[in-house]
Amino acid sequence: MIHRSEPFWWLLFAAGGSAAAVLAPVLILLTGIAAPAGWFPQAFAYEHVRALVSHPVTRLVLFGVIVLSFFHWAHRFRYTLAEGLALKRAWLPVAVVCYAAAIAGTVSAAVVILKL
Repeated sequence: MIHRSEPFWWLLFAAGGSAAAVLAPVLILLTGIAAPAGWFPQAFAYEHVRALVSHPVTRLVLFGVIVLSFFHWAHRFRYTLAEGLALKRAWLPVAVVCYAAAIAGTVSAAVVILKL
């Protein structure tokens, strides 16, 4: 049986997966390889990074990527528990816990990003 809210959760799942697939490799390249290797020393100076992260558009993009990734995780984990581990009888409690965790992560991200 398909619930009426199911397309909404699938939309968040797809958006989160797409954002993670497009942006995660770039972030890994920049922060995991380029910065430690010293390829762009001025770009990764504290003052420059602080100025970049304090810009409202950057904060909005970071928040969007974080939120979509949380909901992508929640939907994937929900289906892994329900179908992969055969917890179909606990479909609703699993959904509530997964999406509540994603919402808690969203609120945490909002608090941290607003404090920057």
